[in-house]
Amino acid sequence: MRAGRGNQLRIIGGRWRGRRLEFPPVQGLRPTPDRVRETVFNWLAPWIPGARCLDLFAGSGALGIEALSRGAAEVVFVERHPGVAQRLRENLILLGVDGPQIAQTDALVWLKGQARPFDIILLDPPFGQGLLVPVCKALEGGSWLGPEARIYLEAERELATLELPEAWEISREKTAGQVAYRLAVRRS
Repeated sequence: MRAGRGNQLRIIGGRWRGRRLEFPPVQGLRPTPDRVRETVFNWLAPWIPGARCLDLFAGSGALGIEALSRGAAEVVFVERHPGVAQRLRENLILLGVDGPQIAQTDALVWLKGQARPFDIILLDPPFGQGLLVPVCKALEGGSWLGPEARIYLEAERELATLELPEAWEISREKTAGQVAYRLAVRRS
C-alpha cells in the first residue's frame, strides 16, 4: 500500500491487472505486499491456469483474487472475520465473479469439514498466533491436497524453520522485510 491510498490493494497481474480494491481497517489485516505477490505468482505461473485453489486466512483476498485474475478455475476463500468476509464478497462481485465461494469461519474448523483436493493452497495466517503448523498438519491429515499440490506459506521472518509434514518439500523461499515466504510441493 502507498501513503494516501488507505486500505487498498492492487491486483498486479492477469485480467484484472491494475484494479484497486478496498478492504476494511481491521487490526492485523495485512495483504501480502505487491513485490511478494509478484514473486509468488511467478513461482506458481505454470500451475495457476485451471487450478483449484484454497485461500485459507483470506483476509483482503489479495492472494486468491490474484490467482483468479491469472486464470485459476476456482478459489475457495476462508475468512473468519464477518466484516472482512463481507467486503471480500463485495469485491469479488464487483470483479464479476459468479457465486464467490467464501466460508466465513475459522480455518481449522473449516478443515474439519468434508475434504476435497486442491491444486494450490495459499496460507497466510495472522502472525504470532502459531497457526501455520497446525493448519499444515490438518491439510496433510485430510484429503485436501491434490497430486503434486503447491502450498504457499507466509510467516513472520522469525520463524526460520517450520515443522512441515514429511511429504512436503520446500522448493523456493525468500524474505522481504518482516515476512518469510516459501513454496512447498507435496510429493506423493
